[in-house]
Amino acid sequence: MFEEFVLAASTADLSEEPAARDHADAVEFRLDLATDPLAQLDAYEGDLPLLVTNRASWEGGEAGGLGRYDALSDAIGRDAVAAVDVELAALRGAHPDPAEESHAAALRDAAREAGVAVVASVHDFESTPEPAALVDLLADAASEGDVGKLATTATAPGDALAMIEATHEATAAGHRVATMCMCEPGRHTRAVTPVYGSKIGYAPVHPANATAPGQYPLATLRNLVDGLRDGETGE
Repeated sequence: MFEEFVLAASTADLSEEPAARDHADAVEFRLDLATDPLAQLDAYEGDLPLLVTNRASWEGGEAGGLGRYDALSDAIGRDAVAAVDVELAALRGAHPDPAEESHAAALRDAAREAGVAVVASVHDFESTPEPAALVDLLADAASEGDVGKLATTATAPGDALAMIEATHEATAAGHRVATMCMCEPGRHTRAVTPVYGSKIGYAPVHPANATAPGQYPLATLRNLVDGLRDGETGE
């Protein structure tokens, strides 16, 4: 997974998966936002592979405490689960709770044993650092996972340019990354960074249920990404 660009339809309700099939390559299942997520996984018979995320409250999600790793450990044993998201801060021991690092590392090891890809993620809800700092973050994340994901907050057009530049540089250096800027000034990066090597895009199955600021509707992002990438290859 993630050898090529993957458009993930984000949802907390796996019964929405049929509505995503025409446009998505995978479903990002947000366990932290879901009702009875493990029961939903038990019942899942969809066509699309799953990227499971149980976003920590300290990184913008709703999962509290170390118990979120139990749900993720259960999830990666399911045949439909192809990838799991783990916060870079946990993998690197950058969280105040030292137990985060051991739990995150154990989850990553278990995922790899199960043939499940690991997305090591970073979210900045306040700003977008300079391109050199972004490249360093992407290199760190990519070294800890199979894909390094970086989502920052854009407050001006220059932030979007910084993310595009960093995506290009990180990809050229051989790192597998997924990049985007949140909020309106960086919204277009969700469509543009795949041209420069970003391997994952995210869009809600239904626009009213967006999981991050600035997300495009699923069909819109599919058309934008495909149109830009087809133009790049001359197809």
